[in-house]
Amino acid sequence: MNRSFDVAVVGAGIVGLASAYAAARRGQRVVVIDRASETLGATVRNFGHLCIGAQTGLAREYADASRPLWLRLARDARFWLRESGTLVVARHDDELALLEAAAADGGIDLLSAAELEARVSVRGALAVGGAWIRPDLQTDPRSAAAAIRAHLESLGVEFRTRTSVGAVRTGRVETTRGPVDAAHVVVAVNHDLDQLLPDLAESVGVVRCGLDMLRVRADAASLSAPLLTGWSLLRYGRFAGLDEAVVVRERLHAERPDLAALDLNQMYTQLPDGSVIVGDTHYKGVGIAPFQPETAAALLLEEFETLFGARPRVVERWQGVYASGPDEFLVAEPEPGVMVLAATTGIGMTTGLGLAETVLAPRFGAVAELAPTPIPEGSPR
Repeated sequence: MNRSFDVAVVGAGIVGLASAYAAARRGQRVVVIDRASETLGATVRNFGHLCIGAQTGLAREYADASRPLWLRLARDARFWLRESGTLVVARHDDELALLEAAAADGGIDLLSAAELEARVSVRGALAVGGAWIRPDLQTDPRSAAAAIRAHLESLGVEFRTRTSVGAVRTGRVETTRGPVDAAHVVVAVNHDLDQLLPDLAESVGVVRCGLDMLRVRADAASLSAPLLTGWSLLRYGRFAGLDEAVVVRERLHAERPDLAALDLNQMYTQLPDGSVIVGDTHYKGVGIAPFQPETAAALLLEEFETLFGARPRVVERWQGVYASGPDEFLVAEPEPGVMVLAATTGIGMTTGLGLAETVLAPRFGAVAELAPTPIPEGSPR
């Protein structure tokens, strides 16, 4: 199976797919290698929330670059995506003050309690106001990942699945199905970096972050956009770096040390079928145990009931794992022609397309757009 390519991408998560997309649009011959038969990692175990307007610095740069690429891919690959923006519910005056401070930079509209309640079915007595983050998008991560892969195949990208990679070096990828030669190698394996390139992972401090999430149904829940809470504001750069966030953090941690212990991002997204993704918790380590304590799920469900006034019925539970590091991104070239790309703060869906486009475009040259070629009936997608 040894064959030469212009670009070999290791990993079929969102950053790997984005890297293949950036290369294919520039006329490169691309192969994507992944040990799984389909995308099963962090790319499908998330909210589908593309939280562009809550980022700052380099994350905002990559998020802004991602936005038009998401819109284009949704059109060309034909998957569900909506320009929903993001709603934020403020349940305390200090949260409203934090939103007001962040809104000064633009892109965020402040909402009265009544305006918020007209867009999302939170219990009226809880909200003192809110906000709408205008640039944000929402998709269904499970269907989006599969559709993007099918679209890449239509552009001529080859996928080699159920194929493990043992080593990468300049010009070559060693796999369990034989070597693959390529002028450029892109490593986009997220938390598995500690297995493929352990020295690099250790040198930059990349570990793993586990999280707990649920998908529920509740007739009372109606969301016109993804919904963030005060806990969420402590996790996104545009809010967390402001002086007003200190007051919010101190109060929330004092009032609810049990939720603080979960490192909570209390947020919600509603899928087209009406179900709601609920989450999420965070815990870090070199290894992440697969055991999910029921106390975490119970607290997530209790908070849902408090906010929406309805007890949800759990449809699914899952554990996510993603790479976590001291910086928001890892961009490295351990050997000439071998690029390592990763979002290391759990914002890969928001920033991954822009990360790959921004970093790889100078290497692959100008865009030479390709028209999709029909996939023969019965071919795997």
